[in-house]
Amino acid sequence: MTVSQRIPTDGGTGLTQTPFAALSSDGLPSAPDQPAKVEVAPKPAKKSRGRVDILRVKAGRGGKTVTVVKNFVGIGLPEKEQLAKAMQRACGTGGTVKDGQIEIQGDQRAAVARILTEANFQPVFAGG
Repeated sequence: MTVSQRIPTDGGTGLTQTPFAALSSDGLPSAPDQPAKVEVAPKPAKKSRGRVDILRVKAGRGGKTVTVVKNFVGIGLPEKEQLAKAMQRACGTGGTVKDGQIEIQGDQRAAVARILTEANFQPVFAGG
């Protein structure tokens, strides 16, 4: 391509035409003054899934602190494992599901309570 074949990019005479110049707004409805209100149905209240106890335990663990969540009602092992995984990710620690209880390494009661509240449980701090 030579210099004379280049297209000008400085907004010269080639860019003055607009395809909408010949259109008119005659016959079109005017814009509404206020936007139409959209009614949203209220969200149904989430039903509580019951009370669970959160304990901080040291006994029988070589002096290490463990957060234990117990007294789940109506929840199966797969869901307990899913909750334990979410707690491990949030706390950045290890954990397991043993004997129907969730055990998370360290004193992580606040983070565990937040996750249980989001899952519609009523967490209660029990014990020391």
